[in-house]
Amino acid sequence: MQSPKLLISIYECDNEKCPRPDRFRSAGSSKEDVFPCDRTGCGGQFHLVRHVSFVDCPGHDILMATMLNGAAVMDAALLLIAANETCPQPQTSEHLAAIGIMKLNSILVLQNKIDLVKEVQAKEQYQQIIDFVKGTNAEGAPIIPISAQLKYNIEVICEYITRKIPVPIRDFTSKPRLIVIRSFDVNKPGAEVEELKGGVAGGSILKGVLKIGQEIEVRPGIVSKDNEGRLQCRPLLSKIVSLYAELNDLAYAVPGGLIGVGTKIDPTLCRADRLVGQVLGEVGALPEIYTEIQITYFLLRRLVGVRTEGDKKGAKVAKLTKNEMLMVNIGSLSTGGRVLAIKDDLAKIQLTNPVCTEVSEKIALSRRVDKNFRLIGWGEIRRGTVIRPQVEIPTTRTITSN
Repeated sequence: MQSPKLLISIYECDNEKCPRPDRFRSAGSSKEDVFPCDRTGCGGQFHLVRHVSFVDCPGHDILMATMLNGAAVMDAALLLIAANETCPQPQTSEHLAAIGIMKLNSILVLQNKIDLVKEVQAKEQYQQIIDFVKGTNAEGAPIIPISAQLKYNIEVICEYITRKIPVPIRDFTSKPRLIVIRSFDVNKPGAEVEELKGGVAGGSILKGVLKIGQEIEVRPGIVSKDNEGRLQCRPLLSKIVSLYAELNDLAYAVPGGLIGVGTKIDPTLCRADRLVGQVLGEVGALPEIYTEIQITYFLLRRLVGVRTEGDKKGAKVAKLTKNEMLMVNIGSLSTGGRVLAIKDDLAKIQLTNPVCTEVSEKIALSRRVDKNFRLIGWGEIRRGTVIRPQVEIPTTRTITSN
């Protein structure tokens, strides 16, 4: 997944005579909220109507886990389909299945590279797309022909985002919780000790409000094993020293959009996305940490994106077997899971890494097929085995830098 700091602003001209779609405009988040419309003879003003954060989920099939991690914090999806390729591509089928699992109902289909094909070919693929999304969450979704390279129809996308994608109802009153999808060490090599800054966690706030100076906890934190080989977790306790969206410094951050949280956590622990899959929030208010989970699960009938020779529909998904290893996506965490027991639509899974989650959380299941993990189904957590933090909460901060 590429940087989660792509934040744009969408503007609409207040002159009702300004024609669609030119009355919509996008710009960087640092642009002023009101500015004159540059269309000849308009005389109206562009006003800010929506801030939108994007996460670029890769299309390559072996990066499916990355796409699932990004989908965990998204409110809507833009399904990008290249006009110069047949539809669907294997990864397109898999992405659409993942969108369904994550219950994303606000979807726009973008038919990109429209400048590279003739009109007849574009219309043929348009019909392929309609047939492809039939019976899925994307059925009835707008299909917009665009050229990202030549900026064709970008204003149309802006209009559809503001008109067709509702702003979800946000929870500002609960204890804050942020799901981490990136983490960074922002220090330059060779920096002096007094110049060092704490690690940065990037992600989306699911609920509540984060403020500068707030005491925070990151779970599961540091994972290790005791002398008997049992897993143990030490949550990271720290303090928020900065909040920012794109290049804008914030005094507080609310749900919606992608936020960078500067902390006093040892930057080594945040380097190279080491905190991905962890949950950040108020001390003592985060969910339990699980090492085993019991789930109700549902398997896809056929393997999306994988076809056997002579079979246009794709390979059938085999039933789960005891002791097989799966890849489990819980929130933004991708981890291994060994199937310990199966009964009807229930399964008990032992996780390779502990996860901070809660009952009723949706998860995705993937199986190794031809050296790559492919999506085979999804589930919902019913109960599990909880591991107690190594330190009692609340306590003094043990990880500090700066």
